[in-house]
Amino acid sequence: MPRPISATLHLSAFDNNLNVIRNCAPQSKVWSVVKANAYGHGLSRIWESLSATDGFALLDLNEAILLREKGWKGPILLLEGFFQPQDLTLLDHYRLTTTIHSDWQLEAIQRARLSAPLNVYLKLNSGMNRLGFPVRQAETVWQWAKSIANIDQITLMTHFANADNPTGVAQQFNDVSDASANIPAPRSFANSAATLWHSQTHGDWVRPGIILYGASPSGRTADIADTGLQPTMSLCSEIIAVQDLSKGHGVGYGSRYQASDAQRIGVVACGYADGYPRHAPTGTPAWVEGVLTRTLGTISMDMMMVDLTPCPQAVTGSKVELWGRNLPIDDVAAAAGTVGYELMCALATRVPVKIEN
Repeated sequence: MPRPISATLHLSAFDNNLNVIRNCAPQSKVWSVVKANAYGHGLSRIWESLSATDGFALLDLNEAILLREKGWKGPILLLEGFFQPQDLTLLDHYRLTTTIHSDWQLEAIQRARLSAPLNVYLKLNSGMNRLGFPVRQAETVWQWAKSIANIDQITLMTHFANADNPTGVAQQFNDVSDASANIPAPRSFANSAATLWHSQTHGDWVRPGIILYGASPSGRTADIADTGLQPTMSLCSEIIAVQDLSKGHGVGYGSRYQASDAQRIGVVACGYADGYPRHAPTGTPAWVEGVLTRTLGTISMDMMMVDLTPCPQAVTGSKVELWGRNLPIDDVAAAAGTVGYELMCALATRVPVKIEN
């Protein structure tokens, strides 16, 4: 018999979340960001639930090819572009839109033999300081790209570093807007946070990622509570044993938690080998038989312990939600000192996945 742990993908939530995004940015087209195997959900499992999107954006060339082979005929954007000049053969064959962030990429396109020109996104570094041409070079780079016969449509792109916090987007947005004021090209500036909270940045295309999956760009559940976004993944398991502790008894490796009084605990079939964060401390929320409780002690490879004090009715076989519809993934991530993105992407391949339409 399999272990009772499983992840459930709520496919209807993707359609709902895409509609929420369209309502936030009604004048913009939508790149649905499905990088990292659709944030751990499995691209092949979920892409059809986002088939109403205007385009898919990702990093991995193999995932782009998968979408084409599955039948997607719309735009596909490579968010980090191509990594070797020889990759252009595949970009040409599969008709992929590529981000351009460096001189060598423009030079490679200029030299390539293509069946038809490619659409490109010129990435401008407006303050994130990862990839991109210096924003002050916007016109020069655009003129260069426009002169290359192998380039068709050109879109300007940047990425915000602080759209999800009080620093905001004003400095970056103003800098890139000023530098590109004389460039008659479409814009794609808005990530998830900017899509939700900075409408001035929406431009021609928005690029939502984490909000497609029903989690918060800021990591705070309250920030998206009134948006209508729905979680797309639930991670659930069961209690496989119950222990009665006496005062002073330790729990788990290192006895990092010790009972201050007599206490009943549940052992749950979920551990860090399933993708749950090992560093999650005592007190990380868990949902047991409809009651919010907490983890206790160190997370093991295959098991974790939860406090049954708030839920005395729980027994072996009782259902446990580690995150999902009842327990927001952002609450778990915040308690563990990480972000919902990481928890989704860390889901282990050994966890069975169920599909719910």
